[in-house]
Amino acid sequence: MKRARFTEEQIIAVLREHEAGAKTADLARKHGVSEATLYNWKAKFGGMDVSEAKRLKALEDENAKLKKLLAEQMLDAAAMRELLSKNVWSAPSVQGFATSPMTIPVA
Repeated sequence: MKRARFTEEQIIAVLREHEAGAKTADLARKHGVSEATLYNWKAKFGGMDVSEAKRLKALEDENAKLKKLLAEQMLDAAAMRELLSKNVWSAPSVQGFATSPMTIPVA
């Protein structure tokens, strides 16, 4: 996965410079990013404080973790459904057990 070059704090600082009146082209050149990147940052982090940005990042991480867990659970459930959909009583090792008379011990 690509490592982020800028932290949330740095991104918000750049956006504050932009809000203060700095031109987009000048900010992009100064920080070594494209103008499109600045507009993407503005769409994602515009109007946020650092604490809100950190909270957003934590929620995104938690959401990704939950999505992964859900995908694993759905895969397990699909495998179980496939296994159970087969006729398990027709298997030779199980068939003898299912048809043998049960003996109940008498006390």
